[in-house]
Amino acid sequence: MNTFLETYFPNAYDIQDEIIKSIWETLYMVSVTALLAGIFGILLGITLVVTEEGGILEKPRLYHFLERMVNIFRSVPFIIMLALIAPITRLIVGTSIGTTAAIVPLVVGTVPFYSRQIQNALLEVDEGVVEAAAAMGSSPLEIIFRVYLKEGLPSILRVSSVTIINLIGLTTMAGAIGGGGLGNLAIARGHNRNQMDVTLVATGVILVIVFVSQFVGNYLVKKTSH
Repeated sequence: MNTFLETYFPNAYDIQDEIIKSIWETLYMVSVTALLAGIFGILLGITLVVTEEGGILEKPRLYHFLERMVNIFRSVPFIIMLALIAPITRLIVGTSIGTTAAIVPLVVGTVPFYSRQIQNALLEVDEGVVEAAAAMGSSPLEIIFRVYLKEGLPSILRVSSVTIINLIGLTTMAGAIGGGGLGNLAIARGHNRNQMDVTLVATGVILVIVFVSQFVGNYLVKKTSH
């Protein structure tokens, strides 16, 4: 095996420790961002559903404000987002370069996308079930947890899987401009130094992470579907 790697992937073979470090950096960015963006995205998605016209907590002004904010942030290309919020990133973590610093724009870039996915997932819940729960005297909070989140769980897991795969792509973009991880490895080592084998290895590992994420997501959707 070592002979094969030395022959066909010589540059990658020489930087095995750096590759392992880059893998952990990517997993770190994905996991922390997924946690933070997941919390804020679900809260924002629920708010959009319950405050829209006809919602259980109908508030048109709040809904239209949040709707516009989501649309605006979703429209900004991520590479531009990195530059736009660099001052905020420096304010929060003290620098705009590095793996931890990359989490800030990753969260900002993921929350609008995920919240819209959550909104669409919750809107798939049968409106008759929501109305029945309200007629039985359930409070808005009870409807959110016992109806929207419970009945919409398979759809929530499905869109969460899609969001994580999208997030993995964003981490590689962040890595390409100094955020660390496999994206930085593929560009700084592979592309800039003309070490194609390093780029191939980084790409291969990213694909494995994507496939594993997709498999886990599909498994959870099947287990919760009824």
